[in-house]
Amino acid sequence: MIAAIVILLIVGFGLLGILLKLLKKPIKWAFKLLLHALFGFIFLFVFNFVGAWLGLSLELNWLNAIVTGVFGIPGVVVLLILKYLL
Repeated sequence: MIAAIVILLIVGFGLLGILLKLLKKPIKWAFKLLLHALFGFIFLFVFNFVGAWLGLSLELNWLNAIVTGVFGIPGVVVLLILKYLL
């Protein structure tokens, strides 16, 4: 009984190790995208605060945050063009 549990634990941890090794890059990319989105949210918050004086604003949502976080200032310009010209 104890030998079967030990074997199952060894096999389970082995499979978990293989799964984590396979998912290492996608998890790294997802974390990096999440970090960029966080910086995008911060930038959009500051932009909306300063842009209120000029009458410019963008919505705070995940898509805008990711575009802003990944592309920076050119991403904000594209989002403003899409908002105000289309």
